[in-house]
Amino acid sequence: MSTRPEGANGSDGGPTDVDAIKADIDATREQLGRTVDELSHRLDVPARTKESALRAKDTAVETYRESPPLIIAGLLAVVGVIAGIVVLRKKRAERATRRRKR
Repeated sequence: MSTRPEGANGSDGGPTDVDAIKADIDATREQLGRTVDELSHRLDVPARTKESALRAKDTAVETYRESPPLIIAGLLAVVGVIAGIVVLRKKRAERATRRRKR
């Protein structure tokens, strides 16, 4: 007759050594901790938004460092287009005002 508790002989496919069981519990606990940390990170929208903004800023700075004249030219082009639109709208408004006065 065996002195082992029932199920401790390894016939159920599980670990039979107490140290192995403790190691399995510790590994499961660590895995669960990592899962909880990942879920917490995914649910922290303000932190994720801040990280995204910082990445975008870093990308913009890096792009500028790689080709500053191109970036400056692009910004000047955008400013020029906006200024052109403003001038055209102002001229159209002035023409419309003159037509109404006639």
